[in-house]
Amino acid sequence: MMNSIGQEIQDKQKKYVLQSWNAQKDLRPIPIEKAEGIYLYDYDGNRYTDMSSLHVNANLGHGNREINEAIKNKLDQYAFISESFADKDRGDLAEMIISLMPGMGKVFFTNAGADANENAIKIARLYTGREKIFSRYRSYHGSSFGAGNATGEQRRFPVEPGIPGFIKFRDPFMYDDNMPFETEEEYTDWQLRRLEEQILFENPDNIAGIIMETVTGTNGIIIPPKGYLPGVRKLCDKYGIMMICDEVMAGWCRTGEMFAYQNFDVVPDIVTFAKGVTCGYVQLGGVAVSEKIAEYFDDHVLLCGLTYNGHPLACAAGKACVQYYLDHDICGHVKQVGKVLGEILEDLKRRHRSVGDVRYIGLFSAIELVKDRHTREPFVPYGKDPEGRMKKLVGMLHDMGFITFSHENMIMITPPLIITEEQIREEMQKMDVVLDTADQMI
Repeated sequence: MMNSIGQEIQDKQKKYVLQSWNAQKDLRPIPIEKAEGIYLYDYDGNRYTDMSSLHVNANLGHGNREINEAIKNKLDQYAFISESFADKDRGDLAEMIISLMPGMGKVFFTNAGADANENAIKIARLYTGREKIFSRYRSYHGSSFGAGNATGEQRRFPVEPGIPGFIKFRDPFMYDDNMPFETEEEYTDWQLRRLEEQILFENPDNIAGIIMETVTGTNGIIIPPKGYLPGVRKLCDKYGIMMICDEVMAGWCRTGEMFAYQNFDVVPDIVTFAKGVTCGYVQLGGVAVSEKIAEYFDDHVLLCGLTYNGHPLACAAGKACVQYYLDHDICGHVKQVGKVLGEILEDLKRRHRSVGDVRYIGLFSAIELVKDRHTREPFVPYGKDPEGRMKKLVGMLHDMGFITFSHENMIMITPPLIITEEQIREEMQKMDVVLDTADQMI
């Protein structure tokens, strides 16, 4: 029996709030009383481990004092001042971000990741004078209208038929393609040839940008094979196309580097970010552009903007957050504990026949479930879960105090970056138990 306070909170949310990405009838949102570190607590005192960083945004966990104090201090100065005025924290944060992105020139602040991607697309079009945007099928760039059109997976369907000029191409997903290439490099070469062919079919003179999640997020933690991103960079240079790296989820130390593209020896023209820049303490996103693009807008009007862009409270939170990443060497910590997580995932793959593949980089990981390891048939059909299999497995994890989510046939493991080796080992024992059930299902 739930505590009466918790029950009242749950009932009121269910009665008055429409919750995203769900049919509403059977929802039972857990009422949270407090959150600290990697843990959430309900009104009955039950503890839940946040193994997804909520929406892969709570990188520094919950109750971070430095970020809280920065927001409080900013409130004593003022709560809001528009972009038409200069704000110290806004300028300081932009300077910090540019210093972490060699080759970038300026930052345009937004409210979240979706509008960061929308503005990146607008900037690419304004700068090049072209219209078409390439994006991948296994991608999610946001659910607003423009970002939804760039999105490749089924969450784009509500905005279709959508905006002309959005072109989809296939992902470099070696496991899914299951083709007899002897090396990653051979596979990469094949993928790049296909992409260039599609660029030619669409007329490169009409293509403004190629937007990609640097490491694909909720669609399976698809890590680009060797040479892929440098190859895309070369194609963009060859045809005058803007390379846009969506770092909304993969950025801010998640992969063990400050930004995921820094793992792959490339410099994009445009980088979008959000989530981990403030860890959700206040909403913030942004678009970093190259020095050349920044210079272009010295004499051309930047036709972008919303009322709350670069909100002072958000910038104060972001400044404290980025400083925390640096002061506490979060990238170094992620590399250390990410190695432990990778070893555990490989062990689970060896021991569970339902696990077709595990993919991980830093603390960005997914377990792909299959019915048959040889054929690689997914555990549930694409876009469907008619028997509620994935829902059951995630529900079991939640009942054990392991909070995460699934997408298609993948279970995500993306904990706060402050998690310890001991905590990872403790939580992944629960995953081991749940995978026994998955094994029985097939």
